[in-house]
Amino acid sequence: METLEGASGLDASDLADLLRALIADMGDVPDQPLPTERDLASRFGVGRRAVRSALAELEFEGRVWRRQGKGTFTAPARLSATPSLDRLVSRTNFFEVIEVRYKLEPILVQLAAERASGDQIAMLRRIAERNATRTLDLPAATIESWDSAFHRHIAEAAGNRLFIDLYDVIDKIRLDPSWQIYRSKARTLRGLALSARQHLEIVDAIAGRDPQRGAAIMREHISSIQNVLAQAVSEE
Repeated sequence: METLEGASGLDASDLADLLRALIADMGDVPDQPLPTERDLASRFGVGRRAVRSALAELEFEGRVWRRQGKGTFTAPARLSATPSLDRLVSRTNFFEVIEVRYKLEPILVQLAAERASGDQIAMLRRIAERNATRTLDLPAATIESWDSAFHRHIAEAAGNRLFIDLYDVIDKIRLDPSWQIYRSKARTLRGLALSARQHLEIVDAIAGRDPQRGAAIMREHISSIQNVLAQAVSEE
C-alpha cells in the first residue's frame, strides 16, 4: 500500500476514507466548498501532493468537483435506485438504451470539447489509459466501473447539470444486474482493446477542441457496443 508523505502514517486508502467521511458530515447539499488543500494537509498531517491524489480519487468517484483557482466542492448526490428507476428498467431494453446513448453522448463529447478544463481533460486521459490496461481477468464490476467513470466524466466536462442527471439515469439502467449477463457474454479481449482505443481517441478530440471528430468517434464507439450486444442477445 502506498504510504503518503508526512508524519501521520496514513496510507492512500486511509486518507481517501477520511475525506469521504468529511464530505458525508457536510450533508447532501451540493457545491459546498471543502477546506483548502493546505488546510486538509495540516488537519491530517500529510503533504499537499497526497491531498491532491486523494481528491483526484474522490473526483473519479463523483463525490467532488474541482475548479482551478476556485477550489474543491461537494458534488451533487448520485441518483439512488428508486422504484421509478426500477420501473424504467422493466419497461425498456438495452437497444432503447443504446439508441438514447447514441443520440446523447455525442452531444456530451461536443460540449466537453468546447468546455472541458485542463484538469478535466487530464482526468479523462488517466481514466482512458487505465481502461487500456483492462483484461478479462479483472472482475466484471471493475471493468464496468472504469467504463462508467469515463463516460460520466465526459458528461461532467460538458458542463450541464441536467445532462449529468440524464446520463446518471441511463448509466444506472445499463448497469442494472439483470443486464450484466449479456454484457459479460459480449465482453472479449478484442472488444476491450477496441473500446480502449476509441476512448483514447475521444480524449484526443476533446483535448484538441475538435467537437465534430469527438462526436463521430463516440457514435462509432456506441455502434460497436450495439453490435456486440446484439450478437450476445441473438445467441440466447
